[in-house]
Amino acid sequence: MNKFKKLCSQWQRTIGYGMLSALFMFSGFANSESLVLASKNFTEQHILSAMTVQYLRTKGIAITPKTDLASTIIRTAMLNKQVDLAWEYTGTSLIVYNHINQPMSAEDTYNMVKELDGKQGIIWLEPAKMNNTYAFAMQRKRAEQENIHTLSQLVERILLIQKTDAKHNWMIGFDPEFVNRSDGLKPMQKAYSMNLERPQIRQMDPGLVYNAIRDGFVDVGLIYATDGRVKGFDLLVLKDDKGFFPSYAVTPTVRADVLKSTPGLAEALNTLSRLLNNDVISELNAKVDIEHQSAELVAAQFLKDNGLL
Repeated sequence: MNKFKKLCSQWQRTIGYGMLSALFMFSGFANSESLVLASKNFTEQHILSAMTVQYLRTKGIAITPKTDLASTIIRTAMLNKQVDLAWEYTGTSLIVYNHINQPMSAEDTYNMVKELDGKQGIIWLEPAKMNNTYAFAMQRKRAEQENIHTLSQLVERILLIQKTDAKHNWMIGFDPEFVNRSDGLKPMQKAYSMNLERPQIRQMDPGLVYNAIRDGFVDVGLIYATDGRVKGFDLLVLKDDKGFFPSYAVTPTVRADVLKSTPGLAEALNTLSRLLNNDVISELNAKVDIEHQSAELVAAQFLKDNGLL
């Protein structure tokens, strides 16, 4: 108990009281035979969590889900052996956990985080063929009418309007995190020579950006590439032609000691990963976000359709 109190004191100093309180929920599972699966607080992660729990249980692997957690909480809990596995994104590990901001290919990104995290006892299994990276999107009809298909073309149009019709400057929807991140808006503007005036930057909850684009409240918005509302709202994702955004391939990650002590876990997780790509996950996300089905129901149907349940 004294050792646990000392560890808690260290966490308190390094990550703050708010994050510490969230970590307490894991303490009851530290010595449990049930594996702890952590997931983040958005639809895609809810589906992946439900899918994993249902499938692993058919394999006789006891598992307890912990949902709606921040990335940094999950990472800290895995390093402290209070979380056993999680679906993580390569770009998140590269930038947030390992503080590497240099551009690199999807393959190089995966190999880099696999090597760096492996040294800390976190094993990256097979990455899914999907990339939930940041992207910019417009109403498809409008983008096609104005011949805008890339970020460079978007920047050209924004600058042209600034010079010729400043009263109707384009408005761009961003989530606050991206605006304030050191690897977010400012370096992106530098990469694309994208000069924006303050009133053009509309900050809002990430989930509201899609509606704002669809309803014309903003002219273009920052979105996540695999979100189901991209297809559901008929949005066009603009090509990142300068390769600014890193790859965010979702991948099952597991603590090395857990992987070694749980026969069949790696193969089961890789089986799920092999079934996922951008189109598949986008359709699953849409069933939750647009059709309002539960993540558990969507996951169960997916497993049944693929003969896994």
